[in-house]
Amino acid sequence: MVKLGFLGLGFGNYCVLSRIIFGLFFVLAACNSVVGLRPLREGYKSWGDEWLSERKDNTELGPFSSWNITGTYRGSWKFMESKNSSLRFPDFSKSNGHSVIELFSTQTKVSGVHYVQGLIIFHDVIDNEHEVRSAQLRVEGVYIWPFRQLRLVASSGKEGQLGQEDDYILSNPYHLLRVFSSQVFQEVPRDKIWKRKHSPIHEMEKHCNIEIAAQISRVVASQNDGNRDHYHLEGLMESPSADDDGDCFSPMQLNSTSVNIEVYYSKAVNYTLMVTFVSFLQVLLLIRQMEHSNTQSGAAKVSILMIGQQAIMDAYLCLLHLTAGILVESLFNAFATAAFFKFVVFSIFEMRYLLAIWKASRPANNGEGWEAMRRELSVLYSRFYGILLGGILIMYEFHKFLRPVLLLMHSFWIPQIVTNVLRDSRKPLHPHYILGMTITRLAIPLYIFGCPHNFMRIDPDKSWCICLCVFMGLQASILLLQHYLGSRWFIPRQILPEKYSYYRRIDQDPNHAIDCVICMTTIDLSQLSNNCMVTPCDHFFHAACLQRWMDIKMECPTCRRPLPPA
Repeated sequence: MVKLGFLGLGFGNYCVLSRIIFGLFFVLAACNSVVGLRPLREGYKSWGDEWLSERKDNTELGPFSSWNITGTYRGSWKFMESKNSSLRFPDFSKSNGHSVIELFSTQTKVSGVHYVQGLIIFHDVIDNEHEVRSAQLRVEGVYIWPFRQLRLVASSGKEGQLGQEDDYILSNPYHLLRVFSSQVFQEVPRDKIWKRKHSPIHEMEKHCNIEIAAQISRVVASQNDGNRDHYHLEGLMESPSADDDGDCFSPMQLNSTSVNIEVYYSKAVNYTLMVTFVSFLQVLLLIRQMEHSNTQSGAAKVSILMIGQQAIMDAYLCLLHLTAGILVESLFNAFATAAFFKFVVFSIFEMRYLLAIWKASRPANNGEGWEAMRRELSVLYSRFYGILLGGILIMYEFHKFLRPVLLLMHSFWIPQIVTNVLRDSRKPLHPHYILGMTITRLAIPLYIFGCPHNFMRIDPDKSWCICLCVFMGLQASILLLQHYLGSRWFIPRQILPEKYSYYRRIDQDPNHAIDCVICMTTIDLSQLSNNCMVTPCDHFFHAACLQRWMDIKMECPTCRRPLPPA
């Protein structure tokens, strides 16, 4: 019995001693985070351990809590050396570029370890042979949150298998709109599949071990970030050869910061508010212009091609905003509102103005009845929607030349300039309409291609924006000068056709009284050159009376013969 008691006492002391030793070991491991972590793969510079250990003192571990690193990270990549010194895969012809990282983290049964899946997209990777400008890499690994360390390797999963990471990417509004903008403004899915097969990283996955070691740190949020903390990822990407024949490419440094979805929502909503406000202004400008040309003569001076081109542009914008709202369900209300206002602009006001111009240009067909009018309306609508669908096909085929196509679409003032010269029209457009439409039409393209922090992830193109502004400003300036100086002010008189003069001299007895049939008062023939106008059919009118009449009808008030432009 004494021996059993002695053994029991010794076993109890041994348990207490083992607990004390284990506790000291855990405390020492927590104080020395990087040294205490066992490398996942032995070897020289394994997973960037040497690089991480050099940076451990500069990283604030923060409170001992599990950070949720799930999200989208935007940043840059660059080679640690001046360029890629490896000759196995020299497809990285640039030494740095932009990158987008999608991460999805889930808890595991192991305390302090999260399982991570993700996707890394390297932009600005130039392959001159295949014209590949981006490379995509699927990764998976672990996130050891007590030490803020992320270890990833190239994923071996088959393409097309939907996992948790794929579900997150499909539900991420930033990723969805980024994919949508890339498909609309950059490339089509067919090209993306082809580029994926010819991507340099697609070949590297077969012959190389792609490994990433990164340190996660928390970035203090500012007021512009919605008062919400986000995270910064800084690490090293290495690619040793599978057959130990050197590295596939030089070590690459990754720097990325998480995208705050709330700020992204705010930017998207502010954009839709801007589109809604611009659409409201365009409605007011259209109403002002329709009042300016509310007569048959005034509507006939307006180019139907000019209004039709603007209506087609608004129809495209309506479809794009509606598609974006359907794509991102959480932003549907905002984008649907913008699409609705664009629908109102082109389907109600611009189509109504098109019908008024179409009717004014065919005065002889007004009395043929409803059947003739219905046939003309069907022709007008069929042409409009035919051009609308044909334009979609043209932009799909020529998506690589999107910017020149957009410049061509913003040349809607040119048909009106040409119409003014051919018909010698007097003031067909209101100056407020010219200036207002020019400014409002520039709002959306300048935001997409000029704003450095636009929510559509499109890099700014200052040269194209300047070219668009100069092009639109030149058109508007010519129209305004035509309004004040005459429609043919910039054409030399030597090449102009002869123009009828309403102030021509005519042999008429000044003592013979002639009444103006418009105002029913006597015309003073002694001031023929200043106050009296003579039509080609030799009828006399006051100059002010006949000019007001020609703003309504280009017919002689006396004999109803057509009148030439004044």
